[in-house]
Amino acid sequence: MLDFPILSLLTFLPLLGAAFILTIRGEPEMVARNAKYVALYTSLFVLALAGYMLKNFDGSSGDFQFVEKVTWFPSLGISYHMGIDGISVFFVALSAFLTPICILASWDSIKKRVKEYMVAFMVLETFMIGTFCALDTVLFYIFFEAVLIPMFLIIGIWGGPRRVYAAFKFFLYTLLGSVLMLAALLALYFHAGSTDIPTLIASPVARNLQFWLFIAFFASFAVKMPMWPVHTWLPDAHVEAPTAGSVILAGVLLKMGGYGFLRFSIPMLPEAAEYFAPMIYWMSIAAIIITSLIALVQEDMKKLIAYSSVAHMGFVTLGIFTLTAQGVQGGLFQMISHGVISGALFLCVGVVYDRLHTREISRYGGIVKNMPIYATVFMLFMLGSVGLPGTSGFVGEFLVLLGAYRVDPVVAFFAATGVVLGAAYMLMLYRRVVFGPAVHQDAGEMQDLNWKELVNFVPLVALVLWLGILPGVVLDKTAASVNKLISQYEAGLVVTTPVDEPPRDAVQEPVE
Repeated sequence: MLDFPILSLLTFLPLLGAAFILTIRGEPEMVARNAKYVALYTSLFVLALAGYMLKNFDGSSGDFQFVEKVTWFPSLGISYHMGIDGISVFFVALSAFLTPICILASWDSIKKRVKEYMVAFMVLETFMIGTFCALDTVLFYIFFEAVLIPMFLIIGIWGGPRRVYAAFKFFLYTLLGSVLMLAALLALYFHAGSTDIPTLIASPVARNLQFWLFIAFFASFAVKMPMWPVHTWLPDAHVEAPTAGSVILAGVLLKMGGYGFLRFSIPMLPEAAEYFAPMIYWMSIAAIIITSLIALVQEDMKKLIAYSSVAHMGFVTLGIFTLTAQGVQGGLFQMISHGVISGALFLCVGVVYDRLHTREISRYGGIVKNMPIYATVFMLFMLGSVGLPGTSGFVGEFLVLLGAYRVDPVVAFFAATGVVLGAAYMLMLYRRVVFGPAVHQDAGEMQDLNWKELVNFVPLVALVLWLGILPGVVLDKTAASVNKLISQYEAGLVVTTPVDEPPRDAVQEPVE
């Protein structure tokens, strides 16, 4: 175990970088350049720390590791409690991995208020990592909600023509759901007398209360994923956000909903999770099929990838609520894989958008002739999104379908249609953009990837192939925590709690 507070360093180091950027003074060009370098070096240092944390993480244990606990409000029993397990460790690493890529992607494309933009990304990184490390519900809620602020600014200030509309829609949708989550967290506090997440997991909740709390949590996490039919904010947010904003939104922010289900809904409310699971199966299938069909008719590249994200998140919720080890691990792997692949696809759109300043699929065509390296990189990520064996996209979908088949073969059959539809819309996009007729001369004159873009894509390419060929890198470190989660869920099903006066500290006897 490490002898220094690595999680606090990971969480608050970007905030220190943001404070340093705010002190930069001088000519506008010099300020912009220095702000970029400070943000880049800070994020790279955080990435190095995350790598060190991952190396020292013990995958054989399902317990929380690198735990830090300091009493915050003694009278209320609220603590500054941080820790990670196999469920959260890769989300911390993913946040640290994508942030420097986003900063590099913004290097030349962001020209106004560069200093403020870099500050927003540094603050966003703090809140993202804090969300996945928090083991106290108050701390979790603060980080979970605070993420909205820098993302709202990134979309609303540096976004496209309808950026204000998209930013407000994103903010209001996610905030409304989170108000219900706050009510659920307060109910849990009054029930168990604690805001400590491990304590809450160990405190049985009355069956009738579980259903109400599950619905409140579901309202927040379903919007954050987003699940069908509360997904409509996502295409607008993606289309209007700058490229780096779309990368971090798809790569990390969408994963907070799935993480919330795994951290709160299933271990704390097992009977409600079992009761609502069939409903979530069919909502997930609706997301997979309906949004895939919508993606097929899109003319905007970003909107097509945004709808594909909703479909892929449908696989995640399906896997999680199979409540089997394979399904949950598949959902976890799918979130990590989607974070890399979807982020990379948005970067691919950003590359051609920076050259032609349009996302209309019909404006491109035949670019394989003048951009062969780009065409190769784009093809790899497209095939990863489709779920080609050998890429990271295959492993998650396969495990999810395996878990779903064990629960209900009919559900697995309908979910599998999403794989076919996913191949249809991604191959259609690739054919039209890369091999389609070269109608417009300006598309045929675009330059291939420059060195900065190559530097950005190389680690993403490596990760998609590495996780596809050696998925055990992730699965071995998540297995113990997933098995522990399933055990907590199953143990919760055999514990009965009186409906009228749920005890706070009494140990429940199992039903004979």
